[in-house]
Amino acid sequence: MKIIDRTRNGVTFLSADGFEAAGGVAHGFSTRLGGVSTGIYESMDLGTTRGDEPGHVRENYRRFFAAIGADADSIAMSNQIHSDLVRPVTCADVKRDLYDVEPYEVDGLVTDIPGVSLVVFGADCLPVLFYDPVRRVAAAAHAGWRGTAAGIVERAVEKMAFYGSRPEDILAAIGPGISRCCFETHEDVPNAMTSALGVCATPYIDPIENGKFKVDLKGINAMRLERAGLLPEHIAVSGDCTACHPEKYWSHRVTNGVRGSQAAVIELLK
Repeated sequence: MKIIDRTRNGVTFLSADGFEAAGGVAHGFSTRLGGVSTGIYESMDLGTTRGDEPGHVRENYRRFFAAIGADADSIAMSNQIHSDLVRPVTCADVKRDLYDVEPYEVDGLVTDIPGVSLVVFGADCLPVLFYDPVRRVAAAAHAGWRGTAAGIVERAVEKMAFYGSRPEDILAAIGPGISRCCFETHEDVPNAMTSALGVCATPYIDPIENGKFKVDLKGINAMRLERAGLLPEHIAVSGDCTACHPEKYWSHRVTNGVRGSQAAVIELLK
């Protein structure tokens, strides 16, 4: 399974070809390209808490959702807190308005309800989408380094099992985020990975000079998905590094936090 670039109606996004082949689902990972925001938010900013003009953000949502074929009027999202918490989503979680405040704090969403668009955000942290075409279950997760260490992707697979999903049926797509090349850290990040995973984490950690390290969050999450029972051929990983391509993606590191946000969306089609 691969993640590929697509452009529809001037909006550039990424999608997983395996999800498309399975059918029955709309999904996509946004980029910076194809929106109407201006200034520091140019142009496809999907963050509702970053300070962008709400009218621009609403139009960006309309354009992005139209491009991926999802319903912009039936959205569920959360306050992300870098945890391993995954929330089952019902119709009661659908936002009446895009700017309504979410009453819960989690980093993963899961549902078997058609027509509900699950939304997670990132701007270096990894967005991960899940789809079980057999039991018709979808999930979305936000995996920063803390969530990666805590096992957010494994928690998402476990929550999908509550709906009857078998790991071998689940497709997972790890979207664009900061890659090993640019994720330079102090020892707190590798220590968190080795505390959680032991020697299994060491192939994804490279010591560099000045007591720092480079860490492969994408590789660790892909490994965790295999540990959870997903088949390797059912896991797609975007090669795009958000820090390497600031013209295409929002990067928290590159902008020192002055930025918009990418979103990843998945919706079971009615």
